[in-house]
Amino acid sequence: MSERHDTGMRVRRTVLGDAHVDRAEAKKTDFDAPFQDMITEGAWGTVWASDGLSLRERSMLTLALLAATGNFEEIAMHVRATANTGASPSDVAEAFQHVAIYAGVPRANHALKIAKETYREMGVEL
Repeated sequence: MSERHDTGMRVRRTVLGDAHVDRAEAKKTDFDAPFQDMITEGAWGTVWASDGLSLRERSMLTLALLAATGNFEEIAMHVRATANTGASPSDVAEAFQHVAIYAGVPRANHALKIAKETYREMGVEL
């Protein structure tokens, strides 16, 4: 593997946690391995590894973008990641308020619902 892949795995584990990454890696097959390598190198080894923004800021941006584009299936995973990135529930709520104004109230409302459920599962008092 490349240095960028190694960096990506390190950052991915920092953000998502070892347990999540270990589960994902165990499910990887020959079919999706090239895709997983691309994501590890591109998303985690390049974008998330950049020192241009903090992990907290990237976390908030990611959640806002997922909500704004209607990609709700990854919101819970990234809400759980806030425990590692330093983005607070208040930060997440603020990000979703931006989504409401710039991308639509229904998307922000649905994202808030997912975040509340996920925080409850995490034992976070809101």
